[in-house]
Amino acid sequence: MYDVIIIGAGVVGCSTAYWLSQYKMSIALLETHNDVANAATKANSGCMHAGYDPEPGSLMAKYNVEGSIMAKELCQKLDVPYDNCGSLVLAYNQDDIQTLQDLYQRGQQNGVKDLYVLDEKQTRELEPLLNKKVVGSLYAKTGAIIDPWQFAIALAEVAVENGVDLKLSNEVQSITKEDGIFIVSTNKDQYQCKYIINAAGVYSDVVHEMIGKKEFTIIPVRGQYYLLDKNEGEKVKHILFQCPSKLGKGVAVCPTVHGNMIVGPDAEMVEFEDLATTAKALNYIKERSILTMDCINFRENIRNFAGIRARSDRGDFIIEESKSVENFYNLAGMASPALTAACAIGYHVIDWLNTKEKFTRKENYQETRKKVRFKDLSFEQKNELVAKNPAYGKIVCRCEHVTEGEILDCFNSPIPPKSMDAIKRRTNAGMGRCQSGFCGERVAMILKEKLNIEFNEVLLDKEGSNILMNKAKEGEY
Repeated sequence: MYDVIIIGAGVVGCSTAYWLSQYKMSIALLETHNDVANAATKANSGCMHAGYDPEPGSLMAKYNVEGSIMAKELCQKLDVPYDNCGSLVLAYNQDDIQTLQDLYQRGQQNGVKDLYVLDEKQTRELEPLLNKKVVGSLYAKTGAIIDPWQFAIALAEVAVENGVDLKLSNEVQSITKEDGIFIVSTNKDQYQCKYIINAAGVYSDVVHEMIGKKEFTIIPVRGQYYLLDKNEGEKVKHILFQCPSKLGKGVAVCPTVHGNMIVGPDAEMVEFEDLATTAKALNYIKERSILTMDCINFRENIRNFAGIRARSDRGDFIIEESKSVENFYNLAGMASPALTAACAIGYHVIDWLNTKEKFTRKENYQETRKKVRFKDLSFEQKNELVAKNPAYGKIVCRCEHVTEGEILDCFNSPIPPKSMDAIKRRTNAGMGRCQSGFCGERVAMILKEKLNIEFNEVLLDKEGSNILMNKAKEGEY
């Protein structure tokens, strides 16, 4: 039996596991998919928001600002790409300027540091390629970008090293309670625990209602994106938001930590798993983005994708013990700025548990990790590494300069990959301009060899996403 079961291994669930793993307790982290960070966490812009947007006094405001402060140090500890590039909210007229003043005041109430209202000249000094209609901006120096999936993976890896049992491909199907003990049944097994942390994303209301009364509703909202090649990424230095108006918040134009440009999202209510991209939405994003920069060359697009955000009917995060089930805690409604807030949300879960029984911190625990990124090393460091292990001298992904050694490292990590996209999320192999056109075959071969499976068992991503189905002719693959 476990002390705690966390349901859902997105960034919020992984953060919770990371912080709780530093205490003397037994923990299981259950995830429906075959990898962590394989839903909303892997499909967003990677923006760490400063915290001027949420309503003062809201849970979003509280955890956004605290998470923004915590994230920089945590990314350093976990060796996760992080760039404190800052963000700008752009104004186009005097009404927008007033909105910027309102956002500035809101930011002051929320405790956001280094927040400034800039005139047109100051704004263009920061971003020379902005649309000529821009007349000013709100500048947040604390805005940042990260690699969202590597952030969640790093949190989960350290948690596993600290003793957390990660149960992948375990879809929760029912929850009961007998004599104060929860019984969680999945498609694979049955687990018992004293406390449940529900971080199940768009399914968090469904998971709660397996044992409790209806207390909230999750509304899945799809957002679609363009990911542009690195030569477009050179055009933007900050996260660029459009000033909120009656038409909505507009779309963002952002750099990524890998040097690309990302543009989006839109917002559309959809069914739970509808990750389709549509011409209508992508045209809308393209047209709206011109207000930010009219020099974006969308012919340099290398990928479109969509992610689902879990909005709640309360319009705020839901961070509380269930009103109908004792010792069942909900971390729900994790729409933006959940990526920023995640480390702060997970950090405070122990406060709840310590009101029920006293959990003490371990004398020894892991809180950091190091990762080899061959392309970032000096010439001398590269030669030294290749001398020790020749696999680092073999480039597999030419676009992102990822070596065979880095891919093989994944299989020695606490959470080895089970698919080609899992390798991509850990190393960036396949993330470049050709989108695995060059390296895909070699990555598949490595996966086949390391997992000791047949080619027709190699997965692109989630279970059922086999890259090969049948032989075209007799003979070896």
